[in-house]
Parts: sequence; structure tokens; C-alpha cells
Amino acid sequence: MKLLVEFSYLQMLDVLTTVAFLMQGVAEANPIVNWAMDAGPSPVIGLVVLKFAAFGLALVCFAQSRHKLLQKVNVFFAALVAWNLFALILASPVFQG
Repeated sequence: MKLLVEFSYLQMLDVLTTVAFLMQGVAEANPIVNWAMDAGPSPVIGLVVLKFAAFGLALVCFAQSRHKLLQKVNVFFAALVAWNLFALILASPVFQG
């Protein structure tokens, strides 16, 4: 169950950092996420719907005892969120001046 909680937490952090990027005028680099944001009634709703679909896949992995796969996905998203935060900090006015 801990893996699902971690997955959910990392997905929420990914949504928040993606929204922060969008607010800074940065385009989404992932074509799947880009499509979801364009297909939804608003970019944020499209992103959230995609994250719910990702959680459904995580539930399937968990139900099929694919815990190592879910663990690897969590590590990937932890690195992605860390990269997003790093990039946001570097793009801040403090580092631009």
C-alpha cells in the first residue's frame, strides 16, 4: 500500500510543478501530457484526468504484484519532480539577475 501512497504523492507533486511551469510560460515537453492538456476543457483538467488514468495503471500494477515496476516508476517520478523544482529555481528571477 505504501507504494500507492508514494505514487499518488509524486503524481500530485508532478501536477503542481507542471502547473508552475505553465504559469511561467514554459511549454510541456511530454507529448502525451501535451495532448491531454489540449484535449481537456482546460489544461489543468486534462492533466488531472491523465494523472487519474496513471493511478489506475498503478492500481493494476499493485493488484498484479508488480511492486518492483511500481517502485521503479516512483523513482522515475521522484527524479522528475526534483528536476522540475531545480529547473523552476534556475528560471527564477533570483538566478536571472
